[in-house]
Amino acid sequence: MAPLHAFAGSVLCPARMTLGEGPTYDATTDTAYWFDIVGKALHALDFTTGEKRVHALPMMASVLARIDDRRQLIATEHGLFLRDVTSGELSLHVAIEADRPETRSNDGRVHPSGALWIGTMGKALEPGAGSLYHVAAGEVTVLYTGLSIPNGICFSPDGATGYFVDTGDNLYKRVALDPKTGLPVGTPEVMIDASGLEGGMDGAVCDVNGDIWNAHWGMGRVNRYRPDGTLVEAFAVPGRQSSCPAFIGRDLDRMLVTTAGIGLPESDDAEGRTYQLGIQVKGQEIPDYRL
Repeated sequence: MAPLHAFAGSVLCPARMTLGEGPTYDATTDTAYWFDIVGKALHALDFTTGEKRVHALPMMASVLARIDDRRQLIATEHGLFLRDVTSGELSLHVAIEADRPETRSNDGRVHPSGALWIGTMGKALEPGAGSLYHVAAGEVTVLYTGLSIPNGICFSPDGATGYFVDTGDNLYKRVALDPKTGLPVGTPEVMIDASGLEGGMDGAVCDVNGDIWNAHWGMGRVNRYRPDGTLVEAFAVPGRQSSCPAFIGRDLDRMLVTTAGIGLPESDDAEGRTYQLGIQVKGQEIPDYRL
């Protein structure tokens, strides 16, 4: 049995997220970003200055990717938008499921090729309402449909393997990809069967060694798996609804973990906070999205 390490980290941000998700890190500005999806807010923490900002959003959003020094891409309930870093102004890049107001964006990540994988799901958790898309320079390709809660999207360092899970069934899958495009060239196969575990497999990142770090919602932990799906170790998180990890720091050697307070009493002050896990990691940088 893989060891479970006690929490040795700290609260990175005490603000309570209703649904903390989508953390990422911009090394060019030493800034971590994450969302409160339900709260319609983008949080930004500058590690160099210690300044924390909260940017109100006009819609639910869940994923941010750097484009260049001036622009970011954010995935929202109404599609993908370009965001001006200075002004916060949003402009539509490409609509996704514009004819389906009952869905929103969920987990996503940029492939080494610069293409984005982005999942959608029902706002009321409708079974099978979600899909997984590949977006390259605004061109949208449907990858998989009939998903309930697409999550765990990450890629091997060479871009030849993609990982994802439908939290509805907790079957974590891998699929062979074209490293130059991020498009599948094989059929997804089950790598980890977590269907018997409490809660669900949520967001994930892949480190420089190809190991997968997955936040497990409902169990308050981040699990580290080998590329073959073997569970190596687990790290406790104070918030039971741990949602997604991200590598942070100039050397990408620390780990941030978001959590969610949704559905839990306000008196439970561990829930919804954003944590630093307090361990040394070897993260890989998330590529910029290529327009």
